[in-house]
Amino acid sequence: MTNPLLETDGLPRFSEIRPDHIKPAVDQVIADNRAAIAELTEHAGPHDWDSLVAPLERLEDRLEKVWSPVSHLNAVMNSEALREAYNACLPALSAYQTEMGQNTALYQAFRTLRDSDAGARMTADQRQTVDNALRDFELSGVALEDTAKSRYAEISARLAELSSRFQENLLDASDAWTWDTDAAEDLDGIPASALGVMKQKAEQAGVEGWRVSLDMPIVQAVLAHASNRDLRYRVYEAFTTRASDTGPRAGQWDNHPVMAEILDLRQEQAGLLGFSDYAELSLAPKMADSADQVVEFLEDLARRAHPVAEQEYATLVAFARERDGLETLQAWDVGYYSERLREARFELSPEDLRPWFQADRVMAGLFAVVERLFGIRIAERDDVDTWHDDVRFYEIFDADGILRGQFYTDLYARSHKRGGAWMAPARGRMRHGGEAQTPVAFLTCNFTPPVGDQPALITHGEVETLFHEFGHGLHHMLTRVDAASVAGINGVAWDAVELPSQFLENWCWEREALDLFARHHETGEPIPEALFERMTAARNFQAAMQMVRQLEFSLFDLRLHVEHDRHRGERVFELLGEVRDQVAVVRPPAFNRFPNSFAHIFAGGYAAGYYSYKWAEVLSADAFARFTEEGIFNPVTGRSFLESILERGGSEDAATLFSDFRGREPSIEPLLKASGLAA
Repeated sequence: MTNPLLETDGLPRFSEIRPDHIKPAVDQVIADNRAAIAELTEHAGPHDWDSLVAPLERLEDRLEKVWSPVSHLNAVMNSEALREAYNACLPALSAYQTEMGQNTALYQAFRTLRDSDAGARMTADQRQTVDNALRDFELSGVALEDTAKSRYAEISARLAELSSRFQENLLDASDAWTWDTDAAEDLDGIPASALGVMKQKAEQAGVEGWRVSLDMPIVQAVLAHASNRDLRYRVYEAFTTRASDTGPRAGQWDNHPVMAEILDLRQEQAGLLGFSDYAELSLAPKMADSADQVVEFLEDLARRAHPVAEQEYATLVAFARERDGLETLQAWDVGYYSERLREARFELSPEDLRPWFQADRVMAGLFAVVERLFGIRIAERDDVDTWHDDVRFYEIFDADGILRGQFYTDLYARSHKRGGAWMAPARGRMRHGGEAQTPVAFLTCNFTPPVGDQPALITHGEVETLFHEFGHGLHHMLTRVDAASVAGINGVAWDAVELPSQFLENWCWEREALDLFARHHETGEPIPEALFERMTAARNFQAAMQMVRQLEFSLFDLRLHVEHDRHRGERVFELLGEVRDQVAVVRPPAFNRFPNSFAHIFAGGYAAGYYSYKWAEVLSADAFARFTEEGIFNPVTGRSFLESILERGGSEDAATLFSDFRGREPSIEPLLKASGLAA
């Protein structure tokens, strides 16, 4: 029987992939790679790029082509059989990656190459690859004694398992909770778009009325619009206690022990490598020099934002009291009264804008924006095998008609699909002889799906999310770097990787860009000028409250990884309370278990790095300021961003690339101005 995962010349054949294909394919590729690496290291050298690094990149590329579709399916089409097969591969993958990182023969070969005449002849991206590899060897424990090496490997394997379990617990807890009602008055105030989804869910489940679930579009609709306070509380409690020891599913899929063990193991691993804490290890390949520097940056923003956030919150409390006589504003009331205040102040609700943002038209408009900015062309293909009927496939061509990238989109929320939005590489660019491999990306969101014959209408916030993830995608796909390890998003400092994504969000607020796609789904009319003015006037509504919330997450993440002491036990909720005392203006109830669903740091790559979002906002606001000075569709400015940032990937230091584009070091002033914190 042929295994579709092992046929890597073309795009993945998703419809043919079965759970029983997964482990044999992964085991086969790992065995092949081990044999090839053994043969490579038996050759004493001297080595050059073509004899040492290029073969290793081809081995890693083959493994990515096998594993990326598996990892993606596990996230978007999760099932027990698929989950079991996915988890069965994690120990072998972790062991292989650790072996690679601790292979002293490879390490010595890289060191020799770097210092040789052949090394001196390498291109800039090749030198960056070798320098990064030497750093990563050292961060993987290549210099450790044998006992410590073995312990490092054990920790790596266990951390991979725990991260997967964290995400599975969260997915299971999210899917498990529903609440049904056949009384329309229970759902007063909830927009028709969300009611349609709830009705469709009830029909699919064979129940009367409407089904409320913890899919993000439904949670947001309830918390922002349901006049039924009991329902808001019910949904808030269920959502904020997922995978925890409290709430309606108390004790089921509890992530607290998982978090505690992750923190212990991260600290132990950092100690093995000679770092004082995990944050110091995490920051080693990032732009920031130290945790103290990051804290100083975050606390500076907090000093500027917190007084304004307090004023915003006091205004909200007073509004709720005056409007409805509400004496105590609870966490499950904040979203509801914020929307009522927005409506009162600006005559605007996010629902008012939804008719102008039909998902397919927004996607076409996104393409039109980036085509004008970067001189590219995007075309859909309908002959590509996918994993779900909602999935679409596109190709990107440059001005010369050369294929530069391909990507899948999967936009709508559904059961057994991980929440949130993300871009993930399916395969990266690299040079095979005279040919450059075309990068391929997965673009995943969780928007409100179409209901019946009605098109999918999304909020302006979801439009921003789509632009954000596509910015990541462009960074991955438009690279011209031939060395795979530093092509696209590879090798980019983690605290700079959000620059292209947050940068692209700005076009969602520009009239000239909106007119390319913001059309009423029934009449085709553009957004009326009065509505556009209200929308832009409301842009910074509660901006300081939103900023201190992100600062809360960032400081919590950093302190969690700086201050954790595995000999004393975890202080997750104690630390979170201290951070909230410092920066928060909204204090959630005691039952709130936010950390139990903080997948960014416990199941993603943001551990001791969540601050990257705020730092990238500095970079993106400053980068966009050049467009506001020179024209938001100025082709010269667009080409400069393309050539300085998107095409160069991780081939040079992120600070250098930003300075190449901006002509100077980054300034915080554009962010403060954009956030309404400076004139």
